Amino acid sequence: MKRVLILATDGFEQSELMDPRENLQQAGIETVVASLEDGEIRGWKEKDWGESVKVDLTVGEVGVGDYDALLLPGGQINPDILRMNEKAVSIVREFDAAGKPIAAICHAPWLLAEAGIVEGKTVTSWPSIRTDLKNAGAEVVDREVVTDGNLITSRRPDDIPAFSEALIERLQSDRRDAA
Repeated sequence: MKRVLILATDGFEQSELMDPRENLQQAGIETVVASLEDGEIRGWKEKDWGESVKVDLTVGEVGVGDYDALLLPGGQINPDILRMNEKAVSIVREFDAAGKPIAAICHAPWLLAEAGIVEGKTVTSWPSIRTDLKNAGAEVVDREVVTDGNLITSRRPDDIPAFSEALIERLQSDRRDAA
């Protein structure tokens, strides 16, 4: 069974964690939530705090070799906190160095820029961080989902179906390639 690590903390965009996680699980893919601390993390839904999600392990307990892909939900608060944590950024770098898919939506590509892995890549994101991505060397486009090498990026919650499908297809094609 394929396993996807979801890296998030308080302030993740509710739909950008919950919906892709549900889509992955329906496709028979296991998901594991990692965060900065044990316990639960709270989502952000529209203009207030949303539902909480149980944390399965902390960033210090993550072994990149245990997972087939990394999912980075957005929200403004979540990736801004994570990009200030060296261990979280190093997890992103390790997934990239291993050539494993990294799916980042909305504000989450901030982590890709922080990890220094977008130079020369074509990506998309929430409009307000596009300049940051360009400054990090990426070519930024305005499309529902963009796949460039191991990076899968999307703009906003409306893109979740295409975003989820791109990650699921990638994991299923990796499974076929390994067979």
